[in-house]
Amino acid sequence: MKQLNGKVAVITGAGRGIGREHAMLFAQEGASVVINDAGCDMDGGSGDSIAQQVVDEIESQGGCAVACTDAVGTTAAAERIIQTAIDAFGRIDILVNNAGILRDRTILNMTDEEWDDVLRVHLTGTFTCLRAAATVMKAQGNGGRIINTSSTSGLLGNFGQANYGAAKAGIHALTRIAAWEFSKYKITVNAIAPMAATRMLATMPDTEMALIEAALAPKRISPLVAFLATDAAAAINGVTFGIEGNEIFTYRMMSSHGTTRYEQSEWTIEAIGKSIEQIINW
Repeated sequence: MKQLNGKVAVITGAGRGIGREHAMLFAQEGASVVINDAGCDMDGGSGDSIAQQVVDEIESQGGCAVACTDAVGTTAAAERIIQTAIDAFGRIDILVNNAGILRDRTILNMTDEEWDDVLRVHLTGTFTCLRAAATVMKAQGNGGRIINTSSTSGLLGNFGQANYGAAKAGIHALTRIAAWEFSKYKITVNAIAPMAATRMLATMPDTEMALIEAALAPKRISPLVAFLATDAAAAINGVTFGIEGNEIFTYRMMSSHGTTRYEQSEWTIEAIGKSIEQIINW
């Protein structure tokens, strides 16, 4: 039996790369899929919409899909994206927040626009789509599945990606908070922080890219996302999964490591200075 038979899924950024692989697998597993993609280039420039191409491919294989070309990042766009699922299929069961752009720049060279653009698409786009989907899922009364996309850039940091990393770290926290808030409605919220060979890695040297493409093909990520969308994943909530090739693991929220206690009355600047190595190196 197909794992997502009869489910309705919305996948943002589903025209290329990881999002496209998600969409193809979801359709193969029986879901009706809204292919959301504004057709933008990775740097945010305009490009032809490719959402319909993915729809055509899914339909040619016997699947069911519709296209939506709204660009994520505003409440109005998020509501239109979710409404596309309602209009086409009558409801929504699954949301995969995947859309993204890059504006890589070191902090001293980054413009306000480059910061704002990335935060708007990644963090605000995830928030507004998540909120719009959960509102409908709550009203439907049947629960739901939301899978967000974080990144190692947000969890571990990456040079030249202050905007992207900050947005992805925010998505990690948003996932945890939404999981707590939505649990009473039987809506689960999880995230993936994948490493995959996509357009986002296109600037790497050719020799390195060839190795990465073999080990980190986007299609290796989609089975995890599809599993998190199934009924079998009902008990999994608030988890961020890392995935690199054939390895799957989880990321935990930041936690304290050891405690250095000052036995006098209160910490002083001098006392902290004397104890700082012990504090840091627990």
